[in-house]
Amino acid sequence: MDDKDWEIFKQQLNRKTGIDLQLYKEQQMRRRINNLIQKTPFKSYTTFFDDAVRDKKKFADFIEYLTINVSEFFRNPDKFDILENDVVPYLLKRSESLNIWSAGCSIGAEPYTLSIIMKEQAPGKRHRILASDLDIEIIAKAKKGIYTADEIKAMRPDRKVKYFTKTSDGKFAIKPEIKMAVDFKRHNLLKDRFETNFDLILCRNVVIYFTDEAKAQLYTNFFKSLKPGGILFVGGTESISNARQIGYTTYKPFFYQRPEIG
Repeated sequence: MDDKDWEIFKQQLNRKTGIDLQLYKEQQMRRRINNLIQKTPFKSYTTFFDDAVRDKKKFADFIEYLTINVSEFFRNPDKFDILENDVVPYLLKRSESLNIWSAGCSIGAEPYTLSIIMKEQAPGKRHRILASDLDIEIIAKAKKGIYTADEIKAMRPDRKVKYFTKTSDGKFAIKPEIKMAVDFKRHNLLKDRFETNFDLILCRNVVIYFTDEAKAQLYTNFFKSLKPGGILFVGGTESISNARQIGYTTYKPFFYQRPEIG
């Protein structure tokens, strides 16, 4: 699998999906794809890709692998304790109705976690929770709202009982009252236009393979998408090295705030 083959593969992928691997760390992403191809009979990126596009299921599995869809409810509970007990109450003092974005929402665990928190923190209030992801197939899975025991392992037992119904095959279905509060859409963080006027944005465990340049642009775009006083919540290994240059202040570790005007 030579460099020329890799370049052609990247062009094919971009034309087909809008995923631009130029914006990802090449060594890490190439190693990840190599590990997948080595389990197949194909000897090049392009022959692997040509085979995948002929089979809808196979291609969907490849895109899910590529976009690293791993998630669970209340992932990193200590960070969600800060979100639940400090950040959300602070934002609710500023506005009784919040506009929230879960960017790179994967299987939907994160936006449904937000829906649970908002139902408990501000019952009876209408909040907007936007959930977006690049992968159309994973969005379809998220909309179904059915999870394994492992995916809800960090949730308190009382919440499991209150917000889920156990299915006949031992999985857990999120209740409609939580599901209906979330709006899903496909969105490419490295390509598509960003909405604005958000009180809270979560983008966690998404940027692991992004180049430094792509990350800087992404965090700048998030800054512009926040209301003054709004907060960005990032993953536990994703502190923003140039946060001050972009304009953020640190609200709490891994929580970055767009300062108030004036």
